[in-house]
Amino acid sequence: MQTNFTAEQLATPRIDAANNILRKCVHCGFCTATCPTYVLLGDELDSPRGRIYLIKNMLESGEPATAETVKHLDRCLSCLSCMTTCPSGVNYMHLVDEARAHVEETYNRPLFERLLRNVLAYTMPRPTLFRLSLIGAKLASPLAPVAKSFGATRIAALLGLVPKRMPTPERIGQPGSYPATGEKKGRVALLMGCVQSVLDPGINAATIRLLNRLGFEVVVSGEEACCGSLTHHMGKEQDALARARRSVDQWTKADVDAVIVTASGCGTTIKDYGHMLRLDPAYAEKAKAISAKARDVTEFLIAQELPEATGGLRLAYHSACSMQHGQKIRTEPQRLLRRAGFTVMEVPEGHLCCGSAGTYNILQPELATKLRDRKVANIESLEPQAIATGNIGCITQIGLGTRIPIVHTVELLDWAYGGPKPEALP
Repeated sequence: MQTNFTAEQLATPRIDAANNILRKCVHCGFCTATCPTYVLLGDELDSPRGRIYLIKNMLESGEPATAETVKHLDRCLSCLSCMTTCPSGVNYMHLVDEARAHVEETYNRPLFERLLRNVLAYTMPRPTLFRLSLIGAKLASPLAPVAKSFGATRIAALLGLVPKRMPTPERIGQPGSYPATGEKKGRVALLMGCVQSVLDPGINAATIRLLNRLGFEVVVSGEEACCGSLTHHMGKEQDALARARRSVDQWTKADVDAVIVTASGCGTTIKDYGHMLRLDPAYAEKAKAISAKARDVTEFLIAQELPEATGGLRLAYHSACSMQHGQKIRTEPQRLLRRAGFTVMEVPEGHLCCGSAGTYNILQPELATKLRDRKVANIESLEPQAIATGNIGCITQIGLGTRIPIVHTVELLDWAYGGPKPEALP
């Protein structure tokens, strides 16, 4: 793609990086076939190629983002399916992140939109505040149909995401050090996280139990809380970078062999810390080192040569977009589950997003619901006994559309290798 940035613009490292990405695009259109919003809407501007043109024009002009550009950028899920498909190696993830930061800096959103986004960005990364807000939202959840009837679809979507039963906090997974059982093989850090630690604390508990039995000491600092992913994808770059720095500080101080992540959306961001903090001389090298240590829990477990076991259940495996497209982890979870004795089935149209995508199912509820229903129909066509996946957003989103129990992959593995049965299973 030909670009026309001025020499002055290219002197800015962020614009220079965007220019290099833009120039790799050859307009081939392969990305349109795998883009969820293009599949649903058929609008070129709601495809990666169309958004790349919008981003190019916006950044070249150096002017504030327009309402039309923002509309189509907001519809992007950041599922990164386009990056898996692209034959030219266009790093759409870094490009759209830069575009969102520009939108956040230059575009004056309508008051309600701005308020909603600020509330989500402030509340969700703070576990204690998020738990309190869920309790309040649960009390208001009967009003969801009323909100929808008045056209407040985002409020209705927000209330609809509130769990029917608030999970009981887990003792295992709280900040502290969890010693290895038997011979110690290593020491790892576990991201405590924000939303997941509230919505499903059993995931981190299962991870700690399993890693301890395998000989690993697990350290949970809790000081890092949110990794920055949520605000990063909302374009709130300064908040995201501050959270990234705090995480880097905690894990550098912990002196661990690996940083284990159980939410694949967080894993994609943590593995990108080296890029996010590349312009910060105090953190560039430290961030790069932490990114190199980051491992999805299944990525780490596949190297441990777990024994064969008897799981028994027939599973549909849903590969989160951040897992298969963001981190390029495609076969490891299924291989682990099969080794643990489970029958694992691939979901039709498995490359398409379920519609969760961080805060997307709140900010774009109509599109998110269509994607969820399409995903659920594909899953239910397999008639599985349970659904396995590796991302809390997907667990929440898909769980709203089906009665089939949905469980994190590591909970199933913990169960197969001596841990308790996951609560979600009947």
